[in-house]
Amino acid sequence: MPKVFVCSLCHGGILGGGLYLTPESLTYRTQKLTVDDKYRNLKLPLNDIQTLTWKWILFPVAAFRMNSGEEYRMIIFNKPRFNKYYHAYKSQVPID
Repeated sequence: MPKVFVCSLCHGGILGGGLYLTPESLTYRTQKLTVDDKYRNLKLPLNDIQTLTWKWILFPVAAFRMNSGEEYRMIIFNKPRFNKYYHAYKSQVPID
């Protein structure tokens, strides 16, 4: 069962949506019809994420740099919970 987080994708503005984290991937979803199809259901395989860095600009902003060189920035609420599961899934360490 995926771990679910409230988030916003930072791409041409702030796009509210949901973030679904599983041991295999991180998926951002939004229902906004004005958003390009690529970003309505953006799936980032965990093994393709090269780095995760954080900045604090009123809210915690995560930057995911992919092996391909692409970068995606997201405001993720409940950063401690997200980090707990993200790092466990990346290192394949069981949690619960």
